[in-house]
Amino acid sequence: MNLLTFLSTLGLVITGFFDARYLTLVHYKKIILVCHQIPLFVDCGKVLQSSYSTMFGIPLAVLGLINYSVLIIIIILAFISQKRFFQYWLIIQTKIGFIASLYFMFLQLFIIKSLCLYCTTSAVISTILFIIVIFSFKLALLSLIGIIYKLIVKRILFLFDPEFIHESMTGFGETLGKSRLITKFLSQYLITHHQSLKQSLAGINFNNPVGLAAGFDYEAKLTQISNAIGFGFQTVGTITNLPYEGNPYPRLGRLPKSQSLLVNKGYKNLGTNKTIQKLEGLNFALPIGVSIGRTNSQKLVTQKESITDIIQTFTKFEKSKVQHQYYELNISCPNLFGNISFYPAKNLKELLIEIEKLQIKRPIFVKMPIEKTNQETLQMLKIISQFNIQGVIFGNLQKDRKHPTLNPDEIKAAGKGNFSGKPTWSRSNELIKLAFRNYRKRFVIIGCGGVFSAEDAYYKIKLGASLVQLITGMIFQGPQLIAQINSELLKLLEKDGFNNIKEAVGII
Repeated sequence: MNLLTFLSTLGLVITGFFDARYLTLVHYKKIILVCHQIPLFVDCGKVLQSSYSTMFGIPLAVLGLINYSVLIIIIILAFISQKRFFQYWLIIQTKIGFIASLYFMFLQLFIIKSLCLYCTTSAVISTILFIIVIFSFKLALLSLIGIIYKLIVKRILFLFDPEFIHESMTGFGETLGKSRLITKFLSQYLITHHQSLKQSLAGINFNNPVGLAAGFDYEAKLTQISNAIGFGFQTVGTITNLPYEGNPYPRLGRLPKSQSLLVNKGYKNLGTNKTIQKLEGLNFALPIGVSIGRTNSQKLVTQKESITDIIQTFTKFEKSKVQHQYYELNISCPNLFGNISFYPAKNLKELLIEIEKLQIKRPIFVKMPIEKTNQETLQMLKIISQFNIQGVIFGNLQKDRKHPTLNPDEIKAAGKGNFSGKPTWSRSNELIKLAFRNYRKRFVIIGCGGVFSAEDAYYKIKLGASLVQLITGMIFQGPQLIAQINSELLKLLEKDGFNNIKEAVGII
């Protein structure tokens, strides 16, 4: 909140204080306000003498006087101290005032059927105050939403089956995305527009560096809402040539102490044809990518069959009218049938040769494993660098059940699958740095794994990632996390003296 906004806000509160003070005097001196020469439907006396003018025996005017008196103090303290506590207080109190004003306006319009100009003035002031406060203390509001999510909402959601919650939330997001009014409203607050976060990479313009990773929206439900909640890009999938209903239940689990999710979906998706049907005809407000992998089928028993299957998916998307801007090639999913692997140099090269024949103009990023040694990873990168591949993503799930970040008790109870979130953090960071040190001029590097805060995202960027992706952090921290990261990245960049996010890439 700058000085001008502070003075304007303080002026509004003082105006509300005198308005409430006057109505308090009117109440106790039993003055009847007739509001002469005012258009029909306005009768201050009728409103102020109604049974709704008091609450629990206390005049609403007195409650308003107390409200504005406290607000004067809190606004001054919030501005001078810049402490989050007073900002939280201000947000909560102005929100209560706004909701109360809506209720009292409803009473005047539909129950009492008369308006009091003084009461209406207070309602207008409360509404303006709330709007000013939530936009002036955006970071505080996002932080407060996160606190409420973690203390209340997450605890309720975590009582239910993970996959049920996932399907419910993505379905809810799909419904919200169909409303222009809702997406416009969310966009106004959750999107961070700032030149410092903008980059052009592999021919794509990114408004911010935070993306939704593959593995969350595998049924292409969220492409119309992801921009509105602050994402700078989104990957749909992983999509395979043929549909797959998913591995046997349970295929999702939560490990709260480990800050991780157990994942064993095995490329659950609608298949290429249905996914294309869902996406064709849609316009996207942010770069949308499609993650492609081999169909999870026992019928694919050879390397050649698997490559043909992947090529068919690429071909179908290339021939479609879907307005996606990039591809991800997922060679690192650990939960598939068979022993087909694209990690060996020969197999990886054969796959990339066939993809190269398609002459795809859209950039392709390869999703990399994190369990390979540095030498093995460098060997894979060397092969990838020989083809028309624009970037690499580090990385996929953690397979090591003895990893020190995994809680032993949670591991004992965990079923089949591998782990996202914090167990992937350290190794993905090491590989980001390794790739940047050796291929900084060749590849766009995308960091994925264990991003739970702006500091996490910034650390990956400083290691060499130009973009970051997340899923698990959003589930554990709340859907406001994306907006938080982008807003706080601006402060981190400013603190380090950078004018653009590109300047911070690979500085450590």
